[in-house]
Amino acid sequence: MHLKLKLSSSSSPSNFSLYSPSQNPSSSKFSFKVPIVPLHSSLSPLTLPPCASKDSSSPLLEQKPHSSGFGSEPQSPPEVLTVRRPMKEYSGDDDESSNGDDVDEDTFSSSPIDAGLAEFAKKLPMFEPQRAELSSEERPLLVNLDLALYRAKVLARNYQFEEAEKILQKCIYYWPEDGRPYVALGKILSKQSKTSEARAVYEKGCQATQGENPYIWQCWAVLENKMGNIRRARDLFDAATVADKRHVAAWHGWAVLELKQGNIKKARHLLAKGLKYGGGNEYIYQTLALLEAKANRHEQARYLFKQATKCNPKSCASWLAWAQLEMQQENNHTARQLFEKAVQASPKNRFAWHVWGVFEANLGNADVGRKLLKIGHAVNPRDPVLLQSLALLEYKYSTANLSRVLFRRASELDPRHQPVWIAWGWMEWKEGNIATAREMYQRALSIDSTTESAARCLQAWGVLEERAGNLSAARRLFRSSLNINSQSYITWMTWASFEENQGNAVRAEEFVTSISSSAQKSWMMLHGLWGSWTSLIQL
Repeated sequence: MHLKLKLSSSSSPSNFSLYSPSQNPSSSKFSFKVPIVPLHSSLSPLTLPPCASKDSSSPLLEQKPHSSGFGSEPQSPPEVLTVRRPMKEYSGDDDESSNGDDVDEDTFSSSPIDAGLAEFAKKLPMFEPQRAELSSEERPLLVNLDLALYRAKVLARNYQFEEAEKILQKCIYYWPEDGRPYVALGKILSKQSKTSEARAVYEKGCQATQGENPYIWQCWAVLENKMGNIRRARDLFDAATVADKRHVAAWHGWAVLELKQGNIKKARHLLAKGLKYGGGNEYIYQTLALLEAKANRHEQARYLFKQATKCNPKSCASWLAWAQLEMQQENNHTARQLFEKAVQASPKNRFAWHVWGVFEANLGNADVGRKLLKIGHAVNPRDPVLLQSLALLEYKYSTANLSRVLFRRASELDPRHQPVWIAWGWMEWKEGNIATAREMYQRALSIDSTTESAARCLQAWGVLEERAGNLSAARRLFRSSLNINSQSYITWMTWASFEENQGNAVRAEEFVTSISSSAQKSWMMLHGLWGSWTSLIQL
């Protein structure tokens, strides 16, 4: 076959012949005509004419002459195949076939290739540019989601919850498949004790992400755990590990739940799974170290703490938990060194400054403790816990008036922080202001009457009424405290002491013997090394 390239002799310079028919009429040859569109033409450069047989006597695409001016509006032929991007691939065989020698001049498809292209264009779903433009207008760029989440985080940190919720609701509207807005909104609602709304947000998020986001499952499990729905929390932690078995936070949270229920063996099994699927993790090593410390295996605990700090040398929590271990063993010099490493790892960590300051104050170093608490407050001006501890320190070593000023500032920073009102009420009781103490306790209970802080508040209030001579009121308060937390060792012992002081030795003995081993474990976990660590995490 000889390739001959010749210019068309027609008046329109827009076509040229790529293949010319051979001299042998029996052979099937094809002629392709490619339009050359001038620069000023309004025809789309992405239009291609179909293939034509050699026997076609009329041009396949009749292009009307058009002027070179911009005001003319030439119409493209309706049968032109426009090249567009498909949304998905087409797979299938053509249903029609035609003979290249039997061609009708008036039909569009004059060859098998033409018929195939025409049928292909009809069946293939096309990507519509207008649809893409509408989608881009309706949904902002993904970078706006990151900026909105950061903005909501800052607002929530400044207790501007309403504005943060509005931003997160918009994020959910524009990006319903992203799990981060659901997690952030659920946490904000939980902070405001809006548990039913938070549960609804988590449920909606799990449905939107088709159950494949482990973070939503985990946060939902934590919420149910706080509400006392232990069985439901277990199911949700299990769902989180099914969604992603490498999600270490779910294994760790589940293990902590089992520890609080006294299931030590089950907790160890879950922590081992977390190490197996997620690799070395500082939080799992921390929890294992705390378990070893609780079992008085201090060398194993130190080894695990060392592994935790190797996983993340910048982990303030690891250094802090290790320092508390040495503090319990009265290795004060080593504890101070570990406290220093903790604040070096995270200079703004409020827990590190708080625990170190209380540690020094308990050793009698009031000035050092006061300095450390003030530094912590300077770097965390919105934290009420530091001001609360500073107020108690000033009450012990200074005056009650200065302590009241600090308590008032702490309550203004976070009016819903129950321990501030409880500590303030305790101070007023010590000062003999019984009515003011009752008012403070009532303020604490009005925030939430179902939390562990509420149980401690009722126990302290019961002691107040006992000293004031209101015996029936004291019994009611002790009973209400145990209704919230039936495993509170200190409440049982306080009530038993109260009954013994009233001459009810038999009833006091019943209270002592009715205290289960799990309650004793709760007491040790509350007032021992484990309790001090978990309380810091919950703050």
